[in-house]
Amino acid sequence: MKNRFNVLIGTFTTLLVLLVSQACKDSVLDEKPLSFLSPDITLVNNAGFQSAITALHQGARELMGIDDSNTYWSLYLATDIGSIGVRDVLLRDYNTQLTPTYTAVNWFWEWGYLTMLPRANQIIDYAQRPTAVWKDDAEKNAVLAEARFFRAYTLNLLTNLYGDVPIIDKVATEPKVDYKRDARKDVLEFAKADLEFASQWLPLNEPQGGRIVKNAADHLLTEVYISLGNYDKAIETATAVISSGRNQLMTSRFGTTKAQPGDVYSDLFKDGNINRSGGNLETLWAIQYEFQTPGGVSVAGIGKPWLRCWGARYFDARDPDNASGMVIADSLGRGVSWMRPNNYTLYTIWKDDPADMRNSGYNIRRKWYYNNPASKYYLQEVKYHVNLDTLYHVYPAFRKIEGLSLAGAANGRTFSDWPMMRLAETYLLRAEAYLLKGDKQKAADDINVLRKRANAKPVLAAQVDLDYILDERLRELIIEEPRRLTLNRMGKTAERIRKYNGFSATMTSVQDRNVRYPIPQKFIDANFGLKVAQNPGY
Repeated sequence: MKNRFNVLIGTFTTLLVLLVSQACKDSVLDEKPLSFLSPDITLVNNAGFQSAITALHQGARELMGIDDSNTYWSLYLATDIGSIGVRDVLLRDYNTQLTPTYTAVNWFWEWGYLTMLPRANQIIDYAQRPTAVWKDDAEKNAVLAEARFFRAYTLNLLTNLYGDVPIIDKVATEPKVDYKRDARKDVLEFAKADLEFASQWLPLNEPQGGRIVKNAADHLLTEVYISLGNYDKAIETATAVISSGRNQLMTSRFGTTKAQPGDVYSDLFKDGNINRSGGNLETLWAIQYEFQTPGGVSVAGIGKPWLRCWGARYFDARDPDNASGMVIADSLGRGVSWMRPNNYTLYTIWKDDPADMRNSGYNIRRKWYYNNPASKYYLQEVKYHVNLDTLYHVYPAFRKIEGLSLAGAANGRTFSDWPMMRLAETYLLRAEAYLLKGDKQKAADDINVLRKRANAKPVLAAQVDLDYILDERLRELIIEEPRRLTLNRMGKTAERIRKYNGFSATMTSVQDRNVRYPIPQKFIDANFGLKVAQNPGY
């Protein structure tokens, strides 16, 4: 766990972004800062730019690390995966809740336009100024490449979520109230150009764990090419990742739990196994947490919230006598059941091959046992009874969320790193490109690489369509994949929710307009210099 990339940006770096974005042209206010972190002072050599790049990594982590179920997790809630388990006001009813003032609608917009794009654009701007001193063009272009990767990542996310969005390629130095929305195709073309540059100049191997490498750029470029309908280029970039020699699917047991009962798929998500330093050659990019180490997460409340979102609230389960049957266990943590998977995700997608490794007891916890010594049912299997809520207390749980919390089991968060891109998804993206090009056999071949690793039955070419790929993405990428973004990109959101969600309020309230989030009302109101059209239906 040592020698990881420092992903904590300091307070001063945040202040310098704000100072630049709010600068005044009045010469009487011009100053030459000498004793604090102004970009004019720090962004003049590679060391200064490396510090600024840490802000981009911290911003990426902040996207999902601020623990609120109505922010990042809205990309999962009320989709084809399932709905709400917790008894709380989360996204259940599209008609009444998904509005231009909804928390998540503001969250992603502000993350993109107030955090990521200003930071990336500042680096890109200063790196090309004559005041920047570089050893050579390669050193400069590596910095530009990493910043342009994050700019492309941000714009791709925003356009998949909102549709037409402003392309911001410069840091604002004065108030601007006339932003325009750019067409989704133009946003994707802009992101494509950034990623093509990043692919050319990023290193194949990261200088520190968590840094962006060429394969991560090519992986995201594959997705962008698919969105643009350029399937040949998507196949080319996915193939570049798969054949690069840097990454490979893990097919043998490895890592910290190799000697314990399990399988290779379960090994992928164990503490200490996410990065190459832990023996995992499958990860293309992982967010680094490093709880209470220099440069890592220092506050327990912003740890990795997989367990909070997906974990059942088992510790509140009553036994058949209506007494406390369960207590918090170290390895299970404190789930809140924000995201309760539906029967389609828990059962239907496994019916064709129950022996699929990803459905094993090491990867899905289907049996629970009373663990409160005070209960007369102690160590007996939990079976349904009238005092048990199977949408809230106990239901099958995906075990990739499990792990010891360094902040204590009651904290509900773990601090293992977050796999953002895995080679397994690259195969699925290439399969999608082959399918859309019309080559179902090659699509099946790519899917079967993953199914072979999972000891699952191979899929026939005739069976492959977009729905099959979406199901395979559930089997392989459940929890890792921000599901709503995938459904939006593939044009399957409303259709799959109506067909598979399983919760009546969600299914009956979703409309075709809900494929895209509304544009935040606060942005529309603030942009009074140019009228911004709201997305249709909102």
